[in-house]
Amino acid sequence: MSAAIHNPPSVLRGHVSLTGVLEAFLDPTIVVAMLFAAAYGHDERLGPAYVVLAILAFSLTFPGKAHLRDPLRRVLRRFVVGWLLLAAALWAFGYLSGYLYYFPQPMLITWIGGTPLAIALAHLALRATLPRVIGAAENRRTAVIAGANEIGMQLARQFADNPYLGTRVSGFFDDRERARAAAGNHPVLGNMTELASYVKQHRIDTIYLALPMATQPRILGLLDDLKDTTASIYFVPDIFVTDLIQGRVDTVCGMPVVAVCETPFTGLDGALKRVSDVVLAAIILVLLSPLLLAVAVGVKLSSPGPAIFRQRRYGLDGREIVVYKFRSMTTCDDGAVVKQASRNDQRITRFGAFIRRTSLDELPQFFNVLQGRMSIVGPRPHAVAHNETYRKLIKGYMIRHKVKPGITGWAQVNGYRGETETVDKMQKRIDFDLEYLRNWSLKLDLWIIVKTALLVVRDRNAF
Repeated sequence: MSAAIHNPPSVLRGHVSLTGVLEAFLDPTIVVAMLFAAAYGHDERLGPAYVVLAILAFSLTFPGKAHLRDPLRRVLRRFVVGWLLLAAALWAFGYLSGYLYYFPQPMLITWIGGTPLAIALAHLALRATLPRVIGAAENRRTAVIAGANEIGMQLARQFADNPYLGTRVSGFFDDRERARAAAGNHPVLGNMTELASYVKQHRIDTIYLALPMATQPRILGLLDDLKDTTASIYFVPDIFVTDLIQGRVDTVCGMPVVAVCETPFTGLDGALKRVSDVVLAAIILVLLSPLLLAVAVGVKLSSPGPAIFRQRRYGLDGREIVVYKFRSMTTCDDGAVVKQASRNDQRITRFGAFIRRTSLDELPQFFNVLQGRMSIVGPRPHAVAHNETYRKLIKGYMIRHKVKPGITGWAQVNGYRGETETVDKMQKRIDFDLEYLRNWSLKLDLWIIVKTALLVVRDRNAF
């Protein structure tokens, strides 16, 4: 799934490394440096106003989102979207407060326009030099993995595929004979009783225990053996074999717990999502109210029946909701069997084909957003009949209902809009929906909205 935004679950979350420090400080530092460079280029004196703006810009962009493991194109896209939004907010605040007039506009334009270019060059330079620095022998950490099983193999692949982690896996330790044939490119160095002595003799820096949690006495005995070493020890619980949704470590009154499947919209993130939905939906409905009226009249004149089509869908937590659309067909199917619209579908009216192709039929769903039933961006809701069919065929299908359904979504802007006539196509749509849940951010939502607007006029899957 190359188009998806895949970030594998990381067992190293929370570990502060050179890479992590650079990822956090690179973008904010470049933003401030470009501000001072732009001021210098326009012969401006760096007075208190520039210091305040620099502190504000650094604070609003820290920590950075360099994400060296992600493709450069994706990283730059995220930065540009976030940077333009931040620049617009600062410009509006400066205008309303009068603070804007402390700076010459040509200088501000140079800063805003030149920063993305400087960020791109800095990222290119960092990606070219950092692997060499980390790859130097004195900067590399050596590790062994206890357990040549699926999670141990996955961990070894993560280290091999990501040079920025700066860790070389020497091999595995496992008591099972069959593990020696399954260890892949890394040798099995011995059994568990030999692990402690090997670590001491070869000055191993880190040990990863990739053992099933059911073998607790075995793990405790191994930890006792390893107390006589100076190696760092990490436990990799076998829950990471599963496909985590918003996986993270949390505490309940000091007791550590691990989130396996959770919605991204908790706490402040949930409030931010809701506020952005309400504000954007209200603005869109006000601006498009004449168009809504014109489409409603067109639907009524095109064929007998109501202008608004109401259909039951699954919403947040799998609860049924009623979704609004402009009617585009001669029928209003909402029973136990609902046939998806297909190309050259005889039920679609001529005007209905037009509003489906241009996505105008979806506009009433902004009222669903104001009601709190839907979000502007999220997994597209399917008819109840389709849900009951596919939840039995596709593993993890219902997880998409951990969030409110959306008018548009990550799957739709990646080519999976329209009819899903095969289970494979629906599986791809679900894969993208779950990627959205794992990686949600407000910037991603805004990027999906922008891509949706660009696709509306040329989407071949809309019919």
